[in-house]
Amino acid sequence: MSTSSSSSFPRTIVSYTLSTSLFIVFFLGSVFLFTRRALEPSLSPYRADIPLPHPRPPPLLLPPPSNDLNGKPRDADADVTVDTNPKEDEADPRRGDDDDVAAVNTKLKAAEESNSVNLTAKPDLEDEGASHNNVEENNNAESAVVEKLRGCDLYKGSWVKDEYPLYQPGSCPYVDEAFDCQRNGRRDSDYLNWRWKPDGCDLPRFNATDFLVKLRGKSLMLVGDSMNRNQFESMLCLLREGLSDKSRMYEVHGHNITKGRGYFVFKFEDYNCTVEFVRSHFLVREGVRANAQGNTNPTLSIDRIDKSHARWKRANILVFNTGHWWVHGKTARGKNYYKEGDVIYPKFDATEAYRRALKTWAKWIDQNVNPQKQLVFYRGYSSAHFRGGDWDSGGSCNGEKEPVKKGSILDSYPLKMKIVEEAIKEMQVPVILLNVTKLTNFRKDGHPSIYGKPNMDGKKVSSRKQDCSHWCLPGVPDVWNHLIYVSLLLQAHS
Repeated sequence: MSTSSSSSFPRTIVSYTLSTSLFIVFFLGSVFLFTRRALEPSLSPYRADIPLPHPRPPPLLLPPPSNDLNGKPRDADADVTVDTNPKEDEADPRRGDDDDVAAVNTKLKAAEESNSVNLTAKPDLEDEGASHNNVEENNNAESAVVEKLRGCDLYKGSWVKDEYPLYQPGSCPYVDEAFDCQRNGRRDSDYLNWRWKPDGCDLPRFNATDFLVKLRGKSLMLVGDSMNRNQFESMLCLLREGLSDKSRMYEVHGHNITKGRGYFVFKFEDYNCTVEFVRSHFLVREGVRANAQGNTNPTLSIDRIDKSHARWKRANILVFNTGHWWVHGKTARGKNYYKEGDVIYPKFDATEAYRRALKTWAKWIDQNVNPQKQLVFYRGYSSAHFRGGDWDSGGSCNGEKEPVKKGSILDSYPLKMKIVEEAIKEMQVPVILLNVTKLTNFRKDGHPSIYGKPNMDGKKVSSRKQDCSHWCLPGVPDVWNHLIYVSLLLQAHS
């Protein structure tokens, strides 16, 4: 009896233990399966999709194509620019510069391609949403500014006093000696405190950072004579003010700006863009001819584009000018100078030569510029203010301290500007005319005059001609670049 009871007791314990173990295993397995199922992504067809951020608005301009409009590869021009005025200007730099700039532009293009939207990347929705909101707010604010500018003649107005300049005199290392009036001893400074006010609107304040954003991944090139170099230096100084680290801006070949060199490329690292200057006095081809005695004389082929044109093709935004070289010397006299084909005219009218040269330039633009990817400006004639003679015959403008307030000069408009307007009107590629002639008519106070060299103590030096054509910097060319900025705002919303 007792033996039977004692033997059944262990069996009961084992059975109970086995049942409990099986129950625990079953319970843990159920929990595991349920948890795994809960953690798996839903397969339901009604799962809500996460909205993708809106793409950023496209840039105003795209990089220039590697082929021309006919689909042919664009080869570099093999010609070498002829220097026809060695005393004032230096020959164009070596061909190696072209190779360097080609490399720079290749990097620009690669960088822009790398900035394209990557649809496979996982966006940070919070950051992208905030960025999109900021872009939208900026676009709305910009649109409001642009609406106020529409229909306004930007070039009809007056100069009003303001807290200018946009950069301080002597602060910009890219103003060459000839335009650095304050450093050269000019004592008055009222000429620095004027801004241009169109009659029907106000220009938005110049924003160097926004200008650089609009130039991101692009190249801006100024092509022309020393008046465009004047404007080029102004552009560098203005954009430099938008940089927090100014060492991130430099000339890619290490060149200092001088009037002797005719080609500069400045890189803005943080915006992957360049601002360039290409010297071309006439936009058409300068050359020389040899006479029977073996002497050489300069010529100007008004039916052939300037030899620097291969460089022009690389730019996204082009600013051209010519004018001052057509009004004096051999160009004005026109004797054994102007050339068409193989014919050198013994005597030719300078105004007609100018008209034909502008047509040659216009034809080149129509055949080589893609208006979907490039933007072209032509900056109009900039007024000179000589008294008592021309630049080479005793003319002067020293002592002028404020703009012209009345007189016939305010309404003067040179025939050459009418020729420019005619040429642009007949072109297929749209060209924006920066018609600065009348607004510069006012500014007899803005020229270097006797302050093109330092340590002159305000006295005219008899051996030194006064400069009443170019402009002090800071000064009038800053307004030309301000108008380019405004034009880019208008283009972005057209």
